[in-house]
Amino acid sequence: MTVNNDNVDKDKLLELFLRIGLDERTARNTVANNKVTANLSAVIHEAGVLDGCHRAVGNLLYSVATKYPANALIHRPILLDYITSNKVKTPAQLEAAFSFFSAAGSEIKLNEFESACGVGVEVSVEEIEKTVNEVFEERKNEILEQRYRTNVGDLFGHVRKKHPWADPKIVKQFIDSKLFELLGERTVADNEKIAKKKKEKPAKVDDKLAATVAPKQPPTEEDLNPYLIFPQPEDNYKVHTEVFFSNGTILRCCNTRELLEKHLKATGGRVLTRFPPEPNGYLHIGHAKAMFVDFGLAKERGGGCYLRYDDTNPEAEKKEYIDHIEEIVKWMGWEPFKITYASDYFQELYELAVELIRRGHAYVDHQTPDEIKEYREKKMNSPWRDRPIAESLKLFDEMKKGLIEEGKATLRMKQDMQSDNFNMYDLIAYRIKFTPHPHAGDKWCIYPSYDYAHCTVDSLENITHSLCTLEFETRRASYYWLLHALDLYQPYVWEYSRLNVSNNVLSKRKVCGMLLNSSLNNIDIWPFATLLTTFYPLQLNRLVTEKWVDGWDDPRLLTLAGLRRKGVTSTAINAFVRGMGITRSDCSLIRFDRLEYHIREELNRTAARAMVVLQPLKVVITNFENGSILDLDAKKWPEAQEDEASAFYKVPFSNIVYIEQSDFRLKDSKDYYGLAPGKSVLLRYAYPIKCTDVILADDKETVLEIRAEYDASKKSKPKGVLHWVAQPSPGVNPLNVEVRLFDKLFLSENPAELDDWLADLNPHSKVVIPSAYAVPELRNAVDGDTFQFERLGYFTVDIDSTPEKLVFNRTVTLRDSYKSSCFSW
Repeated sequence: MTVNNDNVDKDKLLELFLRIGLDERTARNTVANNKVTANLSAVIHEAGVLDGCHRAVGNLLYSVATKYPANALIHRPILLDYITSNKVKTPAQLEAAFSFFSAAGSEIKLNEFESACGVGVEVSVEEIEKTVNEVFEERKNEILEQRYRTNVGDLFGHVRKKHPWADPKIVKQFIDSKLFELLGERTVADNEKIAKKKKEKPAKVDDKLAATVAPKQPPTEEDLNPYLIFPQPEDNYKVHTEVFFSNGTILRCCNTRELLEKHLKATGGRVLTRFPPEPNGYLHIGHAKAMFVDFGLAKERGGGCYLRYDDTNPEAEKKEYIDHIEEIVKWMGWEPFKITYASDYFQELYELAVELIRRGHAYVDHQTPDEIKEYREKKMNSPWRDRPIAESLKLFDEMKKGLIEEGKATLRMKQDMQSDNFNMYDLIAYRIKFTPHPHAGDKWCIYPSYDYAHCTVDSLENITHSLCTLEFETRRASYYWLLHALDLYQPYVWEYSRLNVSNNVLSKRKVCGMLLNSSLNNIDIWPFATLLTTFYPLQLNRLVTEKWVDGWDDPRLLTLAGLRRKGVTSTAINAFVRGMGITRSDCSLIRFDRLEYHIREELNRTAARAMVVLQPLKVVITNFENGSILDLDAKKWPEAQEDEASAFYKVPFSNIVYIEQSDFRLKDSKDYYGLAPGKSVLLRYAYPIKCTDVILADDKETVLEIRAEYDASKKSKPKGVLHWVAQPSPGVNPLNVEVRLFDKLFLSENPAELDDWLADLNPHSKVVIPSAYAVPELRNAVDGDTFQFERLGYFTVDIDSTPEKLVFNRTVTLRDSYKSSCFSW
């Protein structure tokens, strides 16, 4: 009888996984997954629990095996020791440990680790009970209204904010007990399902767009570390691209062992990538993805990423753009390994072009742009394609010396005019331009094209991974053809999907059309070749130069400068980009509110709260002494504790306060929680007030002023809570500020698909409120400070602010349509 060793091994592994407390289903699923099995086996051996352990410890070990950050394996034994010794014993502590190690370097301080993970922090039952009671008291009205439909997870989250290391089981017990104490037994009504209202069908969206907002499955290893898909530098001898020629031959692209060894010796085996923007405009959110891919891979592998200015087009570059790019890259949190320019290699590129001619792979051509277009469309060779090598060498030297007029000659690569790939139609390598170069000066009057310079500079800089977007996939053939023709080291090329965000001019179809058109004509590809360009030469540039927007940093644009001015943090942008992943699924349109979701997530943690009234309506409190001022405490943070003085700010309360015009109605209704005649509301952090009289204008409709009485005892418990601002002293108006409300720049989700895309501009994308009222706390705010204006949204101080008047830009509203439509919380 033959025994299957594989089955024996699997049985042993199953026993091992059951011994550490995994349930049988999880254990069997683990055995079926080779990668997780290997990780978990290694973790169990490292932890020294081959004989088994408590189930709680085993579940934590399983999480380590499936979620531990790959960039911090050196520290894993430390974490396992803390788990097996019950110093790290909850999922919350473990997640904190993952975050700590992921951001840590090669050395860590144990005291910092223990502090970050709550090691040794014991939260007593009394503390948990006290906090649960406080949460229930604060949200009592809401709980009484919703009863057993109250979101328990939300209550749990409020407790966890104060006590992140509390035992979740005890927290749950107190919440359940408190609910029963407050609500009593469940009624029949509590158990009834609420009929869902039919929602209006949204406008039809591409299936791939819908896929981008579908609820996610549990994260895979690739989700946790998106860079796992890329090979190691030492593996770059394998064939991963084939170039098919019209004569039936095939070029199998790979490095020889000799070339690879030379490369590895030069780099020390490190990963080297490059982020290569052209300095002809401001970087946008698409470049944020390129940075995440290029800098992120290098950082994850312990390598370096060049910031390389691809400055081969002297007519387009400006120092303004160069300075901006370097500054914004660092603002995004990335540190270049080196800052270089394609023009640094002009001499080497020229010498390689001469060598290309000598090898019979390039020729000087005199066709006009129209002739090149015609010949390419007909797949016909240029009449000068087979001219003698010596003649092309002489003419190319004359081009370099400025002896041939601009437009009268180009150097073209002799590729394959019969190929099915139009990017092999003898692409231009050099053209004549009598234009001084911003970086290289007036030394050169011939300049390399993108198709020639990009791959050769990648090779010269020993780039290990040359990463770009999918519209450049067809150029991979010419990339490898040229490096093979010159016997140069070949980087690993890989393309990923570009980032297209809705309600903006990020058009894949039109960019690809321009790429195709530029290849078929005598046009340098470079103006369209920068990674993830969203047609700076056309649409964004037109929006700026024709003053449809207020410059490159207009908060309505998705330029990184515009997003920063709007108050968006680099952390939020990187979180958004990471959420997209590094995939090759193309043509998907990412909803704008998905970006807003990540912005809210970030600002909810970091933005202090304040009160501002955009459209002030005067309220005179008749039973509060005229001229008297009370300084009340208002919270900067929702979870502020009474003994944290720095978590509060003073807000004056007087007999004249201002509320939003929209928070008052002459006619009340059941579903309205604002102020109305005879109705009470609570002024946030202050007192309940009741409307006793209304002063109307002559038209008997316009409300000029409200008279009200306040409840000093606070015995009344109105449902509605309003933000407000009061006169800080008798006869003195509150702090006057300007507020700019920004919205989506375009009405359509994909305006770039429209022929008249300018007609789709949102006329209400910028609304200026010149005279809003703010609490005195904001008086000393400076450029870049961000706040949550309660009940209104997140706002940041704009650079247009002066000592006399602050200007605030709305970053994002409080309402989160993406979160509500995509997740079940």
